[in-house]
Amino acid sequence: MNNNFKKNIIFQKYEITRIKRERKHGYKSKVIWFTGLSGSGKSTISNILEKILFKNNINTYVLDGDNIRSGLCSDLTFSFVDRNENIRRISEVAKLMLDANIMVLISVISPYKKQRLMASNILGKDNFVEVFIDTPLSICEKRDSKGLYKKSRCNKILNFTGIHSLYEAPEQPDIYLDGTISIKENIKKLIKKLYENNIIFFPYTHKLFEYKNKII
Repeated sequence: MNNNFKKNIIFQKYEITRIKRERKHGYKSKVIWFTGLSGSGKSTISNILEKILFKNNINTYVLDGDNIRSGLCSDLTFSFVDRNENIRRISEVAKLMLDANIMVLISVISPYKKQRLMASNILGKDNFVEVFIDTPLSICEKRDSKGLYKKSRCNKILNFTGIHSLYEAPEQPDIYLDGTISIKENIKKLIKKLYENNIIFFPYTHKLFEYKNKII
C-alpha cells in the first residue's frame, strides 16, 4: 500500500476493548502457533487442543494452513515471497481474533525463522506461543496421509518443505513436542506447559479428551 492511500486510512478505536472481553470471559487470549513439517502432527494436536479448550469454556478457533489456502490465500503460490505473504495474512487475521478474545490455534508449516519472527512481531511477543513439533522427515514421509511427499518425490509438487526447500527448526520454541512419542503424551505435555505459563486455568487430567491416534 502506498503512502497516499495510508494517509486516508484512520484506525478506529472501539469502546469494547480486548481487556474488557478478557475480564468478562475470565481468560486471556493468545495465539498458539504450531510449526513443523507436513505430517508432523500439527493439525492433529491443534484439533485435540481446540476440543479441550472448547469443553472448558474457552472461545477458540483453528487456522489451518490448508484451509487458509482454500480461501483467504488461494491466490498465493509456494514461492518464497508468497509464503511470506501467506504468513502475514494469517497473522493479521489472528491479530483481529486476539482482540475478540479468541484463543487462536495456528497450524502451518511456517518453515523459515524470519516468517515466524514476522508473525511474532505482528501479534506481539507476549501474545505469541511457538510450539515446535519435532518429527523427523523419515517419519513424516512414512505417514504421508495426504500423499504430498510421494508427489513431491515425483516432482509433481515443487518447493515442498523438507524435500525441495529447507525447514528451519526453531532453536528456542516456547514449547517443544517430540513427534516420535504418542499424541497422548504430547497433549499431556502441551496442557502442562500452557497451565504452568498461566495461558490456561486447568491442569491436565486423563478425562480431558477422547482422541483417535491418526496423525495428520
